[in-house]
Amino acid sequence: MSTRVGTAVDATRRWAQTVPTQVALRTTAGVAAVYLVLTLVVTVTASHYLDGGVDTRIRGGVASMQAQGRLFSPGSQSQGGFGVLGGRYGAPLFAWVVDAEGNAQAASPRAPDLPVAYRHTGDPETISLSGTDVRIAGGPVLLRNPLDGTLFSWVVVGQSTAPANQARDTLILAELIVGPVLLLLVFFGALTVGRRVASPIERARRRQLEFTADASHELRTPLSVIEAEATLALSRPREADAYRTSFVRVEAESKKLRRLVDDLLWLARFDATPDPPDAELVDLGVLAGGAVERFRSVAERRSQRISGAVNGTVEPLVTAPPDWLDRLLGVLLDNACRYSGEGGEVRVSVSASSNTVRLSVEDSGPGIPPEERALVFDRFHRASTIPGGAGLGLAIGDAIVRATAGRWTVGESAAGGASMTVVWPRTPGERSARSGGRAPAEATSGWPSAVTDSKGNRS
Repeated sequence: MSTRVGTAVDATRRWAQTVPTQVALRTTAGVAAVYLVLTLVVTVTASHYLDGGVDTRIRGGVASMQAQGRLFSPGSQSQGGFGVLGGRYGAPLFAWVVDAEGNAQAASPRAPDLPVAYRHTGDPETISLSGTDVRIAGGPVLLRNPLDGTLFSWVVVGQSTAPANQARDTLILAELIVGPVLLLLVFFGALTVGRRVASPIERARRRQLEFTADASHELRTPLSVIEAEATLALSRPREADAYRTSFVRVEAESKKLRRLVDDLLWLARFDATPDPPDAELVDLGVLAGGAVERFRSVAERRSQRISGAVNGTVEPLVTAPPDWLDRLLGVLLDNACRYSGEGGEVRVSVSASSNTVRLSVEDSGPGIPPEERALVFDRFHRASTIPGGAGLGLAIGDAIVRATAGRWTVGESAAGGASMTVVWPRTPGERSARSGGRAPAEATSGWPSAVTDSKGNRS
């Protein structure tokens, strides 16, 4: 039992420490403070208004009796009485007239006895009559009872405070009911909004933690190999060939480490920089031709066939940073060559219509399973066990595509491998100096070179 209680307490504490809960609690506390102040102001104002209304009515009753100058007849209002004091609506008013000797006589129906101490009351005050709080006020008059000739010199008018007290109590009860309901609504509303607002922040934080952990793991692997090779080489004297073998392995892991660090730095700069580099009008056909030529030697070493083509009746012009597009091409071609295997085939095609420009890179490798296609752009995610990549290439490519208003299509090529297609809005106009001239007709064997350094891995 104590274990369950402790677990529940820990869970509650963790829940209370989350950002959405903290936001909701602080918002609710602020609203509660404002609501408390408002209820106090409303209650005081309403009480003042209710008490002022009672005082106005009883003073009006005194003035009415002073103005009429005749007494109310207990038998009937039509026999020369004062009529209904205070109007037809509202609580009834009681009236008393006091003679010179201090004797009080009721001048309205159902008026209780007026204590001696209050028979010459002037300003409004509250007294208790027959267990009921009554607000009374009085003033001098000169009246004679037409029935018995009694001369009265003072009049007192009163009203029960029960209706005003009831209205005040109803207001306070309403505030007590509305307050908790309002605060609950505010809390859960703020909690919902806080969760929606904090959700992207929390996802970004978790992704950053995962990114850091994955980066540490990927960096640790080549460093461990380098350390192991160095330790082995220095453990005892060896032949020159053994040292050379160790240095070759260290060099390979160092290059792998350098590529990984470059990719990490690129992603870090991309995440930290709000604005992309200056965009230019780029002929994607020329840029793709340079990438094909750059990877031709890579394909030849693996006995692969690499080819390309430009289709369409208009120039494939895209407004984007040229270096970014070139890096994207490097990512896609590096993946295609790596996963096509010995004797495979890689095809690059660029086409343009009046509104769009399409880049497609197809290979004859194992392809990407449908269930993996939504994940290939995640950082450090690899859809294959083929060595050589860290899972950052397509993450970089996806960042470039999204930043340049492109959209992906991941599918299967005619050869059964992967098909990676990107579509951009086409920019009307003439090609820029950076993009160079249009490729000649022998596009199936590549285009004029526009070489820059590119690296990438299929994720």
